[in-house]
Amino acid sequence: MNRLQRSASPYLLQHANNPVDWYPWGEEAIAKARREDKPIFLSIGYAACHWCHVMAHECFENEQIAAYLNSHFVPIKVDREEHPDVDTLYMNAVIAMSGQGGWPLSVFLTPELEPFYGGTYFPPVPRYGLPSFLQVLQAVHLSWEQDRESIQTLAKKVYEHLRQTHTWQPSPLPTDLEIALTAATSELERTYDWHHGGWGRAPKFPQPLAIEFLFTQATRGNKRALSLATHALHAMANGGIFDLIGGGFHRYSTDAEWCIPHFEKMLYDNAQLATVYLQGYLLTQDEVFRFITERTLDFILNELTHPSGGFYSSLDADSEGEEGKFYTWAIDELKTLLGETNVWEQFTQTFRLDDTVIHDGKIVLKAQLTWSELAQRQNLPLSDVLPMVTEMISPLFQQRQRRIRPATDDKIIVAWNALAIRAFALAGRHLEDPRYLSAAQNAANFILNELYREQRLHRLWRQGALGPYARLEDYAALILALLELYQSDFDTAWFKWAINLAEEMIHLFQDTSGGFFDTPFDDTTLPLRSKEIQDSATPSGNALAIQALLTLSLLEQRDSWYSLAQNNLSWISTACQRYPLGFAAFLRSIDIAQGPVQQIAFLWHDFQKVKPYLRYLHRHYRPRTILAGSAIPPAPDAPYLVRAHLPPSETPVTVFMCDRFVCLRPITSFEDFVELI
Repeated sequence: MNRLQRSASPYLLQHANNPVDWYPWGEEAIAKARREDKPIFLSIGYAACHWCHVMAHECFENEQIAAYLNSHFVPIKVDREEHPDVDTLYMNAVIAMSGQGGWPLSVFLTPELEPFYGGTYFPPVPRYGLPSFLQVLQAVHLSWEQDRESIQTLAKKVYEHLRQTHTWQPSPLPTDLEIALTAATSELERTYDWHHGGWGRAPKFPQPLAIEFLFTQATRGNKRALSLATHALHAMANGGIFDLIGGGFHRYSTDAEWCIPHFEKMLYDNAQLATVYLQGYLLTQDEVFRFITERTLDFILNELTHPSGGFYSSLDADSEGEEGKFYTWAIDELKTLLGETNVWEQFTQTFRLDDTVIHDGKIVLKAQLTWSELAQRQNLPLSDVLPMVTEMISPLFQQRQRRIRPATDDKIIVAWNALAIRAFALAGRHLEDPRYLSAAQNAANFILNELYREQRLHRLWRQGALGPYARLEDYAALILALLELYQSDFDTAWFKWAINLAEEMIHLFQDTSGGFFDTPFDDTTLPLRSKEIQDSATPSGNALAIQALLTLSLLEQRDSWYSLAQNNLSWISTACQRYPLGFAAFLRSIDIAQGPVQQIAFLWHDFQKVKPYLRYLHRHYRPRTILAGSAIPPAPDAPYLVRAHLPPSETPVTVFMCDRFVCLRPITSFEDFVELI
């Protein structure tokens, strides 16, 4: 056992029995490196990472390699999901030094934490054009002993590059926000893959943030934006990346056609994709989008939910030592399970069985046609085809339940849970499904009860153990999730928490020169505080923070928060229009700032009388609508949007519709409300 045995991270616990004398990230390891004048070997990965498992088995379990590593280096193991700031900083360093990155990330640092060499996976013997890991260790040790000056010179250059890239200064030429929205939409259209759907070549990743931005532009009347977004959703729904049997999405497609996935399943992917499929359904009423939304949310409920309400992080890509074994099918197994001739014929007419869907000799389930095309071929309504297909493959689900499951990374991360809370809150109110609203409420209560201790939010929790303090993305994402939840059930407790967390966020992370740091001011372990502004698979913390402040200011009329958010947007907008895939979360805030924003305040004596208004409102996707509601009289801690109004005391329901707190006359009838909406 090494020092990882006390960790809250399942990924670190996977390495607790390695012969490598691993240290977790922290002062103890850093002090040892400085005291013994040794370089640090920093290994970064995550529990669901296939190649992390491979390198661990081949190298970190090897006694000879471990002995050399322990003698000449201070080895530190980091879960990238526990310390995203550490991962971001050193991933950028490796990309700068080698031109590529990925996981496992392997970085060599001076005792002052300055990187001087790095890569990703290294094999135990030379292959794939790579030196063996032991050869790398020996070469680095030799250079450290005999050419220290060159190492330190290189380390200083890399550190200076990192310092410059992590400095975010206002642009001297802010761009008009409307121009930014139009230009970004055009750039997304220019780079779109109309043949296969989505953006980019293999490996192809879902882009839910870009799709959500396109949907906001569709509500402005941009039909081309709607076409792009819905085409992308259909391509993924029809692809092997969506697990039709168990629900939910795999991490990405290894090919450009969405056929063969990389099989890990991440909470953040499924939360964001459920959100955009729901938005697609509200905009188009396409039943495929509703089906995918519900199957994805149900997957999270069934497979990633803690009994007390929080959401787990991921499912591994591997089971029984093989990638994708849980999800793929031998052709003879399919024939046996589907049995009857007519069922098998129907199956072969519905799903591909050619070489494009073969992974390691087995089949990945992927439909031949889109579900709408299948309905047309069979001359059936879409609402009949989807249950029919589900019933046809139910024997596969039953068989899969008997297999050995991939491992679950059961740590609960605030930022990822917040994305899921938002998805469930939206689904609860737009689909009128109390299960989903309850899931959002339970998860929010879990986070606030278990991860907020002694006036400070922690980033993660596992089996009662807390991880490090929360990062910017945790605070900002949770604020937005609580505000979405407040707009779903009008419980002022969520709003109060959002206000308090926003004040803490500004105190802990704000950079007075612009934007927010990713790490709190009192975290001194890293050599510099990163300030990530580009989205990755999740929204950037800065984009989330600005959206949170915009939304709060529209509920509470905090002019200083609104100005802070809008000022930052005015000079980030140039990058947004040039690189929309990297700045889509910022574009969502630009869309809100551009307006018009519809603020709707409900005040009531009888909440039952409010439900027809809400039901009508929630039938549609309204990305620039902010809701508040209260019984009469409003509580002192209710949003200003409801506190500012004094409705007639005898009216069962009064509605105020405003834009930037400039309001129309009070509405007291459902007919008038519908007309004005």
